[in-house]
Amino acid sequence: MALRYDAGEVITAMVTPFNSKREVDYDKAEQLTKYLIAHGSDAILVAGTTGEGPTLTHEEEFELLSTVKRAAVNNAKVIMNAGSNSTETAVMAAKWAQKENVDAILSVVPYYNKPSQQGMIEHFSAIAQSVDIPIIIYNIPGRTGVNMLPETVAALAEKYSNIVAIKQSFGDMDAITEMKICCPSDFSVYSGDDSLTLPMMSLGARGVVSVASHIFGSEIKSMIRNYKTGEFLAAVNMHKKLYPAFRKLFMAPNPVPVKAALARKGLIEDFVRRPLVELSPIEKKELFMVLDEFDED
Repeated sequence: MALRYDAGEVITAMVTPFNSKREVDYDKAEQLTKYLIAHGSDAILVAGTTGEGPTLTHEEEFELLSTVKRAAVNNAKVIMNAGSNSTETAVMAAKWAQKENVDAILSVVPYYNKPSQQGMIEHFSAIAQSVDIPIIIYNIPGRTGVNMLPETVAALAEKYSNIVAIKQSFGDMDAITEMKICCPSDFSVYSGDDSLTLPMMSLGARGVVSVASHIFGSEIKSMIRNYKTGEFLAAVNMHKKLYPAFRKLFMAPNPVPVKAALARKGLIEDFVRRPLVELSPIEKKELFMVLDEFDED
C-alpha cells in the first residue's frame, strides 16, 4: 500500500552552521545541504533540535529555510520544525511553514507542560485542522517529560490524513509493534535515534531522522537498503560497525559532538549557541578516536 507521504528513508536533522560571532552562516548551510543530499539524505529537517532551533530568531529561520530550499531544489524534500509547547504558537508555526511551501512539518509533543494523552490529541488536532501539509509527530519523552502512547498516535492518524508519520525517539520496541498494529497501514514510523534505526526497521519502521547521517549518510543509506533488499547480515554488520560512532556522537548534548565532527571535515566551523558549549579538547580527542576507528576498518 502506498504511504500517505514518503519523506524517504534518511531524513537528516541538519545542524545550523554558525561563524565565530555565532551568526548563522548561510553559505555554509547551502554547502552542507548539498553535501548531505550527495551522501544519502532524502530529506532535510530545518531548525530542529539538532539545528538549534530554540536559539534561532524568526528572521534567521526564514532565511535558513530559504537557503536550504534553494540548495535542495528537486533533489531532496525540505521539512520544517514547527513545534511548540503552546498550541497557539505551534498552529502559527505550522501555518507559516505551509505559506513557505515546505514539503512537511515536524511537530513535537508539547514539552514542559506535561499534557495528558487527551491534551496531546487536542494539541495535534488543532495543528492538523489548521494546515493541509503533511505533519510528522515527534515523540521524545526525554526532552518533553511525557510519552505519547501508541493508541494516541493511532487516534490521530485515523482521524487526520495529514498526520502522516511519527519520529519516535524512545527505545520502547513494544511501542513500535503496537503502533504498527493499531495505526493505519499507510502511516510511517521513523526512528529518532540512529542506534535504534535497524531494530525499529525490523518491526516495520520506514527509516530514520538522523544526526549521524551528517558523517555517515551513505553508510546509513546502505544499511537501510541492504535490510530492505533482504541482505540482513550486511545490514547488521553495518549497524555494528556504526554503533560506537552512533553512541559517541551523543556523548554531549546534541548537536555539540556532530558539529565538532563536521568542523573536522571542514564543512562548518565549530560553534554552537549558548547555553550549549563546544567540546573540550579532551572530549574531541575521544570523539575523533572513535570516528577514526571507523575509517580504519
